[in-house]
Amino acid sequence: MPSLHNLAAGIDRDLDAVTAGLTPPWSSGAVEGHVNRIKMRKRQMFGRASFSLLRKRVLLA
Repeated sequence: MPSLHNLAAGIDRDLDAVTAGLTPPWSSGAVEGHVNRIKMRKRQMFGRASFSLLRKRVLLA
């Protein structure tokens, strides 16, 4: 598979740039926690209520 070999060689040549791109100095953990909480509420309320009630529950939580 020559295309895969070329990809691996390119990543190896630019290893410093690839490493810098994959390791940002900040964390998105807090945002992911909020997204996870909202998705959980959405799953709990599926088929039971309207969007307005979901919005109220998310804003008041």
